[in-house]
Amino acid sequence: MKFKGFIGVAVLFIIIQFVPVQRNTKENYQSSFSITSDSPTKAEVTAILQTACWDCHSNQTVYPWYNKIAPISWYLARHINNGKKHLNFDNWNDYDPAKQIHKSEEIIEVIEENEMPIFSYTLLHPEAKLSEEQKAILIQYFSNTP
Repeated sequence: MKFKGFIGVAVLFIIIQFVPVQRNTKENYQSSFSITSDSPTKAEVTAILQTACWDCHSNQTVYPWYNKIAPISWYLARHINNGKKHLNFDNWNDYDPAKQIHKSEEIIEVIEENEMPIFSYTLLHPEAKLSEEQKAILIQYFSNTP
């Protein structure tokens, strides 16, 4: 009986691999609305954002090797879509000034409270964990935005 259960789980696992998931990548993507396109963003701010934030808060996700394995692919897609719904740096200049100020305040808050980047992301991407210096750079930058 245990063997039949194992076979059933294995077959189900194989079947779910064929459920398509939309990926958040665009080849040679250039956004005219990116936070880095029109503003005088310092190179260090851009580098921090790309390392710690871009995968979930832009249209330019760099996927890990395991991104095509269901149900992990479903979790990643849901997580990225949710992140972009709250903040998409590629749409930054499309936000009106009041919304940019509000988003900046939210960014500062989640950095100060160590809510972002989230633990599950930094666990697998330790380079995304913000140092105190990086936090200070981002807080300073977003304190002066827009």
